[in-house]
Amino acid sequence: MSHDGVGTRPGRGSVMRAAAFLTAGVLALPVLSGCSDPDPAGKPLAGQDIAPAARARIADGGTLRWAVDTVPETLNTFQSDADATTSRIAQATLPSMYRLDESGRPERNEAYLESAKVVETEPKQVVLYKLNQQAVWSDGREIGAADFAAQWRALSGKDSAYWTARNAGYDRIQKIERGDNDLEVRVTFARPYADWQSLFSPLYPKEVMGTPDSFNDGARRKLKVSAGPFTVRKIDRKGDEIRLTRNPRWWGEPAKLNEIVLRAVPRDERAAELAAGRLDLADVDPAAARRIAIAAPRPENPSAGPSGTPLMGPDLRKLTSVQRKDKERFHGFEVRKSLEPAYTQLALNGGGDGPLADERVRRAVARALDREKIAETVLRPLGLPAEPVGSHLALSGQAAYADNSGAIGGQDTAEAQALLADAGWVPGGPVKEKKKGEKAAGSEADKTGKKEGGKEEEKDSESKTDKKTDKKSDDGTYIVGDDNKGADEQDSRPLAQDGKQYGGKQLSGGAPGAYAPQGTAAPAATRQLAKDGKALTLRFVVPDGEGSGTLRAVADRIGHMLKRVGIRTEITKVSDESYFKDHIASGQYDLALYSWPASAFPATDARPIYAKPVPAADGSLNVEQNYTRVGTDQVDQLFEQAVSTLDESESRSLIRKADSRIWAAAGSIPLYQRPQLTAARSNLANAGAFGFGAPVFEDMGFLKKGAAGQPAPSAS
Repeated sequence: MSHDGVGTRPGRGSVMRAAAFLTAGVLALPVLSGCSDPDPAGKPLAGQDIAPAARARIADGGTLRWAVDTVPETLNTFQSDADATTSRIAQATLPSMYRLDESGRPERNEAYLESAKVVETEPKQVVLYKLNQQAVWSDGREIGAADFAAQWRALSGKDSAYWTARNAGYDRIQKIERGDNDLEVRVTFARPYADWQSLFSPLYPKEVMGTPDSFNDGARRKLKVSAGPFTVRKIDRKGDEIRLTRNPRWWGEPAKLNEIVLRAVPRDERAAELAAGRLDLADVDPAAARRIAIAAPRPENPSAGPSGTPLMGPDLRKLTSVQRKDKERFHGFEVRKSLEPAYTQLALNGGGDGPLADERVRRAVARALDREKIAETVLRPLGLPAEPVGSHLALSGQAAYADNSGAIGGQDTAEAQALLADAGWVPGGPVKEKKKGEKAAGSEADKTGKKEGGKEEEKDSESKTDKKTDKKSDDGTYIVGDDNKGADEQDSRPLAQDGKQYGGKQLSGGAPGAYAPQGTAAPAATRQLAKDGKALTLRFVVPDGEGSGTLRAVADRIGHMLKRVGIRTEITKVSDESYFKDHIASGQYDLALYSWPASAFPATDARPIYAKPVPAADGSLNVEQNYTRVGTDQVDQLFEQAVSTLDESESRSLIRKADSRIWAAAGSIPLYQRPQLTAARSNLANAGAFGFGAPVFEDMGFLKKGAAGQPAPSAS
């Protein structure tokens, strides 16, 4: 899970990722599948930017020093405390039967798999894997059925002694057998499973998966046996780095690099480390990217598609003294950019008895937002395609993608006001004076936001609130829309991506009468709305860390958009450490911003995010990863149907129908695909902003001297 960063989908990775329709029987959805185009999936909005080069142009040797967020607590991606670095290490050192291509779709990994296909459907689904005959573990043993079977038993969910974070898909397997020879593996499913390609990626050796003790502890601090182009040589927790070295038993193209050193470097320190020559590759925030790009301005990436203004703003003929120093400091570096396979959303907490428990109020919030403007202000200044995300379940270019936002309709102030009026929120109604300590008409959250004091300086200038229209209270909150001035007075400066990591076109309005009873009059003014003596104020929780400036700025922008329809937002800053655990996961918010990564297998991976919450045995509400608490039986049924059909076209259609209904329920509103900005040495090839595509570790390296007039490879 991430505030505005990329984690891994529940069910696929280990970094974490309730109200029904108000009147589901009469809801009119414009187009359930969301697709009239013969190929609604389209193409990725931005391609990879990795400075591709043929292997013949790359020098043998060298050490790549690559910034990561953490030294992971575990090397087992199936454990709950695994993180993005765990997954990065697994990509370089372990088998994956399938990996994502540049469009975010699964492709067979030829290094491990000669073929894989469904060979039987009746009476049971059977998948036959034919392994690469050269594929061996680093101890010399062939990769085979015993490894597949050990992983299935560990992840099936049948033995609670295995401390697993997920078992989706593995719980549908009935048995695993050796085929006609040692290179064949037969997997028989007890129930049909459409997303079978998601399994065994990564694949761990039986030595790790074979017993609960080895699973729970054997791969936490070391990985004794691996099977990738690199192996884990050393984890230095005191020095905050992981050292990967060439695997001498790798049967594919030998790795060009001698070593890859993954260094844990905080985002706000990466520019300095790059300038000091201690890093070769690092994801950076926009401010750092602009500084670095001055040293080596590049033409727009032609694979990125249509873009707005370039990432680099300054006229190189009129550099300031600081910019001239940066040009010298960052000589030999450049910025590579794409879009991450993840999107940022506005989450609306529909649980409890707050205003957002009413579907009409959630819909009003959705109709008040100009998602195109939000996407443009975040992405266009970076020179990236600025299109709002049209699906909760896939991104443009992925097989299941279709813009289904028409199920709720585009920005429409009058429609939003009509929905609020129908829900009983009227302008200028009597408001009871709140007693000290009494909560607003939002969630039942206690306001534990960070107290800032009137003189504290805002670290990120892009997140400063417009003092003309907002009022700040003594407890660290500030209210957007606390007077009658127009929302157009908001700060119009461009937004940018925050760097803190944690875990298609918008359609026009929907069907007439689908969103509020026909004849409901829209309020004529944007005065404060009230109901039963309480003002309509939504608590908007945002993280306060240096890397979250974009989220705060986006929250301000959304607050001004909601002000136009009469909704006030009370923005509360909380610490990064408590943001997710104490607020999002526990439901202590009305509005919040965080990101979900995209998945090639949404029927499996997205289901826990949108499943209808159900009461647990102890009386609590089991929400899985559905932190908006909004779900429907119909969406659950569509997910189950999609994951149980082996007809790929039918499965995609069911996923798109589910997405249309998720849009209609208005529990979350996708906003924009996250930007990806990577600083890299100019002579580093086949690495950078990977977009959807998986890194090819054996092809990474530094260009030979003279190949592009660049410096020699770095030394460790």
